[in-house]
Amino acid sequence: MPETSQPIRILLVDDTALFRSSVAELVNMQADFEVVGEAENGLEAVEKAHALNPDVVVMDVEMPVMDGVEATRLIREQVPGVKVVILTVSESDDHLFDAIRFGAQGYLLKNLRPEELYSLIRAVMRNESPLAPAMAKRLLGQIRNGGSSPIAPSATPDTPALTRRELEVLQLVADGMSNKEIATNLFITAGTVKNHIHNALEKLQLENRTQAAAYIVRHGLGRGEGGD
Repeated sequence: MPETSQPIRILLVDDTALFRSSVAELVNMQADFEVVGEAENGLEAVEKAHALNPDVVVMDVEMPVMDGVEATRLIREQVPGVKVVILTVSESDDHLFDAIRFGAQGYLLKNLRPEELYSLIRAVMRNESPLAPAMAKRLLGQIRNGGSSPIAPSATPDTPALTRRELEVLQLVADGMSNKEIATNLFITAGTVKNHIHNALEKLQLENRTQAAAYIVRHGLGRGEGGD
């Protein structure tokens, strides 16, 4: 990131003070990150999101007063420019669909390495939607098995048609590829991939890559599932 760029402003939300301080110390060691605030529950997170207007909220799920899922819903409704990443110890998918439906940009497990957290926060700022592999498997597996989906109800097969290239890009998103990997696979630039994803999301009336992946799976459009 160029030296003239502003750092990514982060709000940390977790009910364990030791965990918050440890993550804050690690994150602040990165030149392009700045922890601008901390909160110990969802209600305080909503209040500080209004007051601080961070770029990213790193949000725990299980907290007193208000949990992270409800806080995510309120933040995305009231401060829509703020991105929310769920960071949890649990591999249970109990909260996964609600968090994504309410606008969480990613859903990660706390056992990830610091370097992975840094990379994933940067990915969120590129409008990518990181999911821990275990969570992505649960999400897409449940959709394939006919379960509920986090995609918006307005996203239906009657939505304006995707171009062939937009569909190819979303199929690779559903396979878990990053923009760089998709670009390499299709012999195009990462910027072109980003544009295709942006256009496809607008057509499908979806918020993020995770919802797009769910759309592809739900409608049988994945590679080998009826897609080209």
